[in-house]
Amino acid sequence: MNDRVTVAIPLAEVRSKMKARNTPKGRQVDPQARADIAALLAGREIRRDLLIEFLHLIQDKFNQLSAAHMAALAEAMKIAQTEVYEVATFYHHFDVVKEGEESPAALTVRVCETLSCSMAGGEELLKKLPTILGKDVRVIAAPCIGRCAEAPAVCVGQNAFGDATAEKVALAVKEKHTRGLAGNYITYAKYQAEGGYRNYLDFLNGNRDAESSIMEMENSGLRGLGGAGFPTGRKWRIVRGEMAPRLMAVNIDEGEPGTFKDRYYLERDPHRFLEGLLIAAKVVGIDACYVYLRDEYHHCRAILETELAALNANPPGKAALPKIELRRGAGAYICGEESAMIESIEGNRGMPRLRPPYVAQVGLFGRPTLEHNMETLYWVRDILEKGADWFAGHGRNGRKGLRSFSVSGRVKKPGVHLAPAGISVKELIDEYCGGMLDGQQFYAYLPGGASGGILPASMGDIPLDFDTLQPHGCFIGSAAVVILSDRDKARDAALNLMKFFADESCGQCTPCRVGTEKAVHLLEESKWRTGLLEELSQVMVDASICGLGQAAPNPIRCVIKHFPQEIA
Repeated sequence: MNDRVTVAIPLAEVRSKMKARNTPKGRQVDPQARADIAALLAGREIRRDLLIEFLHLIQDKFNQLSAAHMAALAEAMKIAQTEVYEVATFYHHFDVVKEGEESPAALTVRVCETLSCSMAGGEELLKKLPTILGKDVRVIAAPCIGRCAEAPAVCVGQNAFGDATAEKVALAVKEKHTRGLAGNYITYAKYQAEGGYRNYLDFLNGNRDAESSIMEMENSGLRGLGGAGFPTGRKWRIVRGEMAPRLMAVNIDEGEPGTFKDRYYLERDPHRFLEGLLIAAKVVGIDACYVYLRDEYHHCRAILETELAALNANPPGKAALPKIELRRGAGAYICGEESAMIESIEGNRGMPRLRPPYVAQVGLFGRPTLEHNMETLYWVRDILEKGADWFAGHGRNGRKGLRSFSVSGRVKKPGVHLAPAGISVKELIDEYCGGMLDGQQFYAYLPGGASGGILPASMGDIPLDFDTLQPHGCFIGSAAVVILSDRDKARDAALNLMKFFADESCGQCTPCRVGTEKAVHLLEESKWRTGLLEELSQVMVDASICGLGQAAPNPIRCVIKHFPQEIA
């Protein structure tokens, strides 16, 4: 056996013989891309939580996210390129173009394909537009864009509008509309002239205190109007009891199909919401507020940008305001879930967090966070001004308060209808919506948007409010009511909604990611396998991390229970 001789070579000598790299490992940054990103970020604070905002800057400027620009952005932010890539590919509205791929068309037209728009001819419009608009315009299907009352709805670039026809879309493309107009609304000056911010000034002047205000909110019975329905006053009390600094996150993502009430109020009276935000911040002791607005609401973003600038330039009482940052969503229904929204505000993929801890304890940037839906804050001023009894004094069928119902579907007057809590859907149709469309009979309804279930017309006398629909396998959620007629089928509605859930699942947990896709295939069968669908539904309810997977089976179970004649 030969002896092996080991010779020790000094490390310095080894290094001297190695060929030195001229560049760091990984994708190299293109000089032109580096210059482009430097120009876009000039004068801006570079923070990790602003990653999505910076991706929007690139998308808006170049109509795509190229590999070169993403690499340059990673370098500028001093983060890994994989971080930029995984965030960019998570959201629908970012067009990530890999090396060797063709760039997207200069203009994208999104046609809503979810329930209300599908019922109004959205699918036919989607098929017709590519031929009419030509190859220079990309036409794609899109989830709900918040204009269900004006179905079918489209986005031409950043300009969303309803009552769409092929001719209207072609005209919008020709005129190169890229951002919706703000329209008429109550400006800061007008709002102040009409007594606005008087309640907020009462706090600044010491004429109101936090404890009495929290009690007023508790006595009013106001609950969170984004869907969960948590009592507002109790939430204020919980977060106020946590250690400072405390933050606020306002949810205006409003991606639930059938829901458009937040947009409706923002388009008309934005300062009523902003005053409620400032009052909540004062009562709870909030240091900074983050307003998360869905990307489809570009015209609302224009309004808020303008009015926040006016508010900061001349604050009520000349007192310093808490920092208010407006954040832009990027097309992800899952970000309507509070912890997923917080992840998105932090610049991450919008994936829900496991609980506990709850966001009231460990929320945005690890701090106690007051999370609210926009409409919840919209009612704060009126409740403090008119008293808890005023708000609680409305209601029917033993319920208390007011509800903003987003009504769409087969009625003569779809739209946002402010009605007493506890009103039935039959009363809502007859008293507020002008009845059913001519020649159509009331057949079924969704009381709470896509995830709220489906009930037959024979159950149209149930009070619409929190806690009244659960015994029937439904819930009111954000009060998005979609009306079906005898021209529709509940099974078709369930399939449409399940396709939406499958497309919008964040993919984090297997029961939701796989379950929604499997459910779509099962619902497409002519005869439903009800036993298998129930097993699948139960797994999704029991094992999904968040409400998307937990509530997705509601339409399936409702059709099986209430519309057996459709699935046999």
